[in-house]
Amino acid sequence: MKKIHFIGIGGIGVSALAQYYFSSGHTISGSDLVSSQITEYLKEKGINIFIAPGEEIITSDLDLVIYSSAVRNDNPEYLKALDLGIKTMSYPEALGELTKKYFTIAVSGTHGKSTTCAMLSLILIKAGFDPTVIIGTKLASFGNSNFRLGKSKYLLIEADEWNASFLNYWPKAIGLTNIETEHLDYYRNIEHIISVYSEYLSHLQNGILVVNKDDQNISKLKLPDQTRYCSLNDPQAGRLKEVLKVPGEHNLSNALLASALAGELGIDDQDIYSALGEFKGSWRRFEESETVLNGKRITRIDDYGHHPTEIEATLKTVREKFPNRPVWCVFQPHQYARTHYLFDDFVRVLRNNPIDKMIVADIYDVSGRENQQIKANLSSSKLVEAVSRDRVEYRPTEKIKIALAENIPAGAVLLVLGAGDIYTTIDTDAKKDQN
Repeated sequence: MKKIHFIGIGGIGVSALAQYYFSSGHTISGSDLVSSQITEYLKEKGINIFIAPGEEIITSDLDLVIYSSAVRNDNPEYLKALDLGIKTMSYPEALGELTKKYFTIAVSGTHGKSTTCAMLSLILIKAGFDPTVIIGTKLASFGNSNFRLGKSKYLLIEADEWNASFLNYWPKAIGLTNIETEHLDYYRNIEHIISVYSEYLSHLQNGILVVNKDDQNISKLKLPDQTRYCSLNDPQAGRLKEVLKVPGEHNLSNALLASALAGELGIDDQDIYSALGEFKGSWRRFEESETVLNGKRITRIDDYGHHPTEIEATLKTVREKFPNRPVWCVFQPHQYARTHYLFDDFVRVLRNNPIDKMIVADIYDVSGRENQQIKANLSSSKLVEAVSRDRVEYRPTEKIKIALAENIPAGAVLLVLGAGDIYTTIDTDAKKDQN
């Protein structure tokens, strides 16, 4: 057994990998800049957690240090590990080594990875595959965790494209949801993105490949003859729409990909439909609850959407689900670089939003990934000014809860949107009837 330390253990992927090694009997410690639901959960499991520590926590008896891709190369813990000669690996490198030891099934794409992966995990469990799962969201069926330890040869992972992380992975099966312009702090343009996806698919080596036929950029890839395609135009779509409890066309597309992957693995339709019929969503993916804010009962929906396409789909879905109720949204832009590179798309989506009131919070600063020049010249107030619509306004993050408490009508729907910490900032008085 080894002693392993994780730098940036509060990250959704890193925390899952830490749980894998902890569940396998290794001695695990971890550090992060701030405390969070995830770090508290890991602490409760028995993992030694350090918040905002220094180099002193890195000791010579460690066998391995695994660090988040967001950790900078001047991080004192990382530098101390190098100075002591301790083996270091990035999270994608460490996960990549794991993918070689299992029959790895990877879900990839710009949008929908977590939900598709969650759906497929339930199908695999229902069919008796007993997979180990490392996923970018928490599932109630995993004990509100983003990790499940199985006893079989199957490993199901969410394969992230940021920083070309997925080039470290060697799956036997890939599901590809879509490809869109994103992470322009790393990629040059959509052509660069497509070329890196092509390189990633070359890792498959005659394995199973299932792709979304409806996506235009996927059609630009040179795909092998044995590729399985799925589409919203498939006859199966009607049946799945009846079965699914999660709303939105995007979730139907996710379910089609998950079911097609399951079919390629030899799972029969009965197990597929049964599992998808039981899927009630995952953490911060259109997560709905009844709650109270300043004595007013409202419906709250938490969603992780942070790319313009995701935001547009979520706003459309909430409006369609609640056509006759006032819908308010608090949106926290995620990362200055993303907001800068996709500025025009954000303006278009916010200007054309179909809801009653949108409040835009301050941009969430992603530690280790920001361009300081971009940060100095961009703000949420500038974004709202460009949107130029009465129903969209900027407020400093710390003042939003008070504004909501005073102004949101009883019986409203509140959508809390963004991949940062806005879901903790806009806390409400109680949560009941969790879906």
